[in-house]
Amino acid sequence: MPLPLFTAGDDPGPDFASLARRVGVLSSPDLNPGAVPFEVAHGTTCVAVRFADGVVMAGDRRATSGNLISHRHIEKVFPADRHSGVAIAGAAGPAVEMVRLFQLQLEHYEKVEGAPLSLEGKANQLSQMVRNHLPAAMQGFVVVPIFAGFDTSQALGRLYQYDATGGRYEELDFAATGSGSLQASTVIKLGYRIGLGRDETVDLVLRALFEAADEDSATGGPDLIRNIFPVVATITAGGFERVPDDELRGRFEGIIEDLRSDRGGVEGGEVQ
Repeated sequence: MPLPLFTAGDDPGPDFASLARRVGVLSSPDLNPGAVPFEVAHGTTCVAVRFADGVVMAGDRRATSGNLISHRHIEKVFPADRHSGVAIAGAAGPAVEMVRLFQLQLEHYEKVEGAPLSLEGKANQLSQMVRNHLPAAMQGFVVVPIFAGFDTSQALGRLYQYDATGGRYEELDFAATGSGSLQASTVIKLGYRIGLGRDETVDLVLRALFEAADEDSATGGPDLIRNIFPVVATITAGGFERVPDDELRGRFEGIIEDLRSDRGGVEGGEVQ
C-alpha cells in the first residue's frame, strides 16, 4: 500500500485511528478521546489543613455516577501509615486500589529497612503511583489525591497536593481536591490563621465541606437522618486518629444553628 499524502488543510494530524479511517483501513466509529464508555463512581470533595499540632484531613461521603448518587457513605480519607494519611478524589475504584497498594508499599519498606520511610519519601512514592496511572487518567479514570502527615524529623504537619500527571506540590497551609474544592478552599482561606487549635480546625473543615455541598451536587453534606458524616482525621505526633461521628454530629448541629442565626432565624421562608 503506497504512503498516503495529504495537503496541509487535509492533514489528519497525530490521531492514528483517524488516519486509518481516512485511508479505509479502519471502519470502526470514532470514539470521543477521554470519554468513558460506562458510568464510573467518582468521589469528591477532600481537604487538608495544617494546625498547631499537625494536620486535619476530611472528605465527604458521596460518590456519583453521572447525575446519580451511587454511594452515600464511601470513605475517602485513609491512614497511609501511623503518621500519614491520604485522601482521594476522582474515579473511586482506581483511587481505592491505589491507596491499598500505597499502604502495602509503606508497610513493606518499613519491614525491610527496619524504619519508616521519610514523609518526603512517602510523598514521592505516591507521586510516582499517580504518574503511572496517567494512561488510565487520559481515558477518563482520573485519580487526584492529597497526602498529609506529621513529619517526626521536623515535629510539624506537612501536606502535599498532586495533579493527574503525578506532579507533587507541597502546600504551606491547606489543600483541597475534587469538584467542590473551589468552594471548600474559599471557606478555608477566609477562616484560616496560623496556630489554629484542633477543635477550631475541625470546625473549619466541616464548614468548608458543608458550603461545598451546598453549591456542588457531587459533594455530600451531613445526613443527620442516616447518621452519615464526613470522614475527619487528625494526624499528630500521636499518629492518625479518626474523629468520632458523635463529635461530628454535635459540631454540625452547632454550624447549622450558627447559619440560622446569621439568617435572622429564617428557615424555609418563615421566621422561626
